Amino acid sequence: MSSDKKCFARPPKFWNRMIMMLCGVTAQGMGLSLLRSINLGTDPCSCLTQGVTNFIPLSFGTCQLLCHLVTFLFVIRYDLGMIGFGTIGNMCFLGYISDFFRWLWLLLLPAGFFAVTANRYILLLPSLAIFLLGAAAYMCAGLGSSPYDALPFIISGHVRHLSFKVIRMIWDISFMAAGFLLGGDVGIVTILVAFFLGPIIAWMQQKLEVLIV
Repeated sequence: MSSDKKCFARPPKFWNRMIMMLCGVTAQGMGLSLLRSINLGTDPCSCLTQGVTNFIPLSFGTCQLLCHLVTFLFVIRYDLGMIGFGTIGNMCFLGYISDFFRWLWLLLLPAGFFAVTANRYILLLPSLAIFLLGAAAYMCAGLGSSPYDALPFIISGHVRHLSFKVIRMIWDISFMAAGFLLGGDVGIVTILVAFFLGPIIAWMQQKLEVLIV
């Protein structure tokens, strides 16, 4: 599958989009750090990364980058037009931003803070909201998708008899199952991300449209 879009394209209001993307990836990384800390599940991609860290003695950020690099090869092969500054921002920095904020929480919060059940459930919705809004902002910037988000679009271009929604669902479930088998964190958050990411992206796009159109 080829694309008419150019690699690292610069659409109108490029710098507004760049700022939006950087803020989105930072917020998503902060939200992910909290989700990892409260141990109530993560998004399917991070779930797989957590599973990989059980077998490879590297940081979460490094393992996530390695996982993304594998899928990135397929994006390069099938649709260079999906690669942009947002691709690099999410692929290379999201995991490390998450690691940084986890270190910050350990530095600032009392010892054992995330072990208290009440604290974990109180933080559940705020953590999920920060993660989803950050993800929505980076995607709405229109500067390219992470390899994880790009591949379902590429697959849907080849598998015509299935809708994109079905392909994305199969994609997420596959990563979640693989992560679970490797010992990744599957929980209520994993389900909530699957149900609410799409609607939140649509809502955010309407709100942020004035900045990028």
